Amino acid sequence: MRHQFTNMKNELKLDFLDHVAIRVKDMQISAEWYQKVLGLKKYQFSEWGDFPIFMLSGKTGVALFPARMQDPKLDLLSRNIKIDHFAFNVTNENFEKAKRRYAELDLDFDVQDHHYFHSIYTKDPDGHTVELTTIVVDEEEFYQ
Repeated sequence: MRHQFTNMKNELKLDFLDHVAIRVKDMQISAEWYQKVLGLKKYQFSEWGDFPIFMLSGKTGVALFPARMQDPKLDLLSRNIKIDHFAFNVTNENFEKAKRRYAELDLDFDVQDHHYFHSIYTKDPDGHTVELTTIVVDEEEFYQ
């Protein structure tokens, strides 16, 4: 039996996705990629030591952590439980800029029409799928 959450006075509202934590082979290569490709700003604090390195646009982005390369290798093509991809929302204008930037950087990328959204997908140096998505319908009607 599923538990129904009906107590509306405790209903939670999220403001935005703060960060996605990802494990990477080389922290500096990944930080440079996120800076060069997506224009994210690097935040690294001595109080935290060598990691994480936050790569942010405003208050959202990714947190880079070192991978444990001695652990068993994961099957990257597996559709088992794992993060499939993560997405950043951009304006239509920035979506077009991203297509041009990815082409200039000679990145492999795929553009998909999801009816309500258009998305562009590419992979970071560790094979994480990074999506940029933009809404192409009336935002107020979609996000009711």
